[in-house]
Amino acid sequence: MKRRWNVSIWAGLLLVLTALLTFAPIAMWSPDLRDRPWATLLLFAAGLFLIAVGLRRAYREPQLYRGRITGSIVMVLGVALASLFVYGVFYAARQVPAATGAPRVGQKAPEFTLLDQEGRTVTLFDLLGHAPGDADGSEATESIAAPGLAASAGVVLIFYRGYW
Repeated sequence: MKRRWNVSIWAGLLLVLTALLTFAPIAMWSPDLRDRPWATLLLFAAGLFLIAVGLRRAYREPQLYRGRITGSIVMVLGVALASLFVYGVFYAARQVPAATGAPRVGQKAPEFTLLDQEGRTVTLFDLLGHAPGDADGSEATESIAAPGLAASAGVVLIFYRGYW
């Protein structure tokens, strides 16, 4: 009796490799998905499940199916790749060192000029509502601050991740 190829082992390996190789392009296409890798984890889980089904077949019916040695190697490889992915996404990517030159809590922010989300130039001086000729900020004018609002006591800046 000729033994059959254990297709589920190879299909599982293909799913694991697909999950690993498609995460980076999908994360670049949609930065929102970079922080939510659940679809990729589901692909890993489905691939490992298929490999496990193939291993079960190979060990329960060795006279019908091949793959006891190959399936074991593929399972170890799949688990290692999934573990490496989980480590990279959930731990290593979040280990960003603190900036040494960044202002500390309570420290006065340096003067800056940035672009807002619509491409307009914004300065700290303008956000605080100081008059252009008033360098010490003692007089605030409503014309520079937001319409209808008095000068603000502080500014909160929010930085969004961009496309890299």
